[in-house]
Amino acid sequence: MCYLVAKKADGIGSIALQTSHGKHLVDFKKKIIKEMGADNIQLVTISRPSAYGEYEPYRFVDTEQEFEESVKSL
Repeated sequence: MCYLVAKKADGIGSIALQTSHGKHLVDFKKKIIKEMGADNIQLVTISRPSAYGEYEPYRFVDTEQEFEESVKSL
C-alpha cells in the first residue's frame, strides 16, 4: 500500500489517493502528467502521509477518477 500525492508547485495542501505499487500506478501517473504537464503539478508516491508534513493538509479521495478531477482543479 502507498499513497499517490499531487501538489501544486506553489500551493498549500495536496490531494492523496491510497493505492498500490506496480505497473498500473506508473501508467496512471503517466496519464496525469500527459494531461496536466509536469510544470505546475508535483506527483509523488509516499508510504505514510504522516511522515511528509510538507504536503499537508491532505485531502483524501477514494477513486482514481476523483483524484484526476481534483488534480485538474488545483
